[in-house]
Amino acid sequence: MGAQQRVYRQRIRSVQATKKITRAMELIAASRVIKARQRAEEARPYANALTRALSALATHSRTEHPLTTEVENPRRAGILIISSDRGLAGAYSSAIIKESERLTEQLREEGKEVVPYLVGRKAVTYYTFRRREYAEEWTGFTDQPTVEVADEIATRLIGDFLKTYEGGGLDEVHIVFTRFRNMVTQEPWVLRVAPLEVVEGEEPPRPEDIVPLYVFEPSAEEVLDQILPRYVTARIWSCLLSAAASELAARQRAMKSATDNAESLIKTYTRLANQARQAEITQEISEIVGGASALADAT
Repeated sequence: MGAQQRVYRQRIRSVQATKKITRAMELIAASRVIKARQRAEEARPYANALTRALSALATHSRTEHPLTTEVENPRRAGILIISSDRGLAGAYSSAIIKESERLTEQLREEGKEVVPYLVGRKAVTYYTFRRREYAEEWTGFTDQPTVEVADEIATRLIGDFLKTYEGGGLDEVHIVFTRFRNMVTQEPWVLRVAPLEVVEGEEPPRPEDIVPLYVFEPSAEEVLDQILPRYVTARIWSCLLSAAASELAARQRAMKSATDNAESLIKTYTRLANQARQAEITQEISEIVGGASALADAT
């Protein structure tokens, strides 16, 4: 019985040490997710407004640009997969990878070659372990992204998009990321950034509608050459911020669940240790009573 008690006490100490770690990680994630959520919410209106303006521009103007003109028969598509650098975030990274696999299968069924671009060590590990090829990787910043990284990623994607097909160019660019809705709900999401998806003007204007008119100075081509790369950077930046907030929220929930499970285990082991101690006391009392009874019978 004494050995059994020691085992339970040792397990209790081990679980208590684990609980301290998970509790600390929960508090760290809770403190950082607030700022990450604010950054994501502040960046979203600018990205959405820029998208609406460029969508209207692509709809109502006759200017053609590679980033706004769809290829008749697209043959190669790039996918930017935004995962996490670290684990202990529940199903955050696995959900993103599963969504990217679904999109990859869909694009291949459409007859397109898929070129992955990876953000986060989890996606890199997934592809490396399965010996799959990918074009580029970016790691080490997923929970605290910077606009410089977003600009670097956008530069690479735009450069590949503007290449010819024979030179390894892309006809489409998609982003797979986790969209942050609130502290409870985060969902995998797919966004196409090139060519620009029209989110306004999909329906023909009504007679009473006022169609926007645009005047370009010095020219439409030069304006679009300056604005569209910034649009791609802004969309990638917004996706990185949303993914960072989602990662921290998922980690907070996962660590809270781990802490609650540790408390439940501590209660269970404490109860078992008390039962073993009570059984040992009962056995000792029984041995004393039995010995006294034997002595009484002998006399």
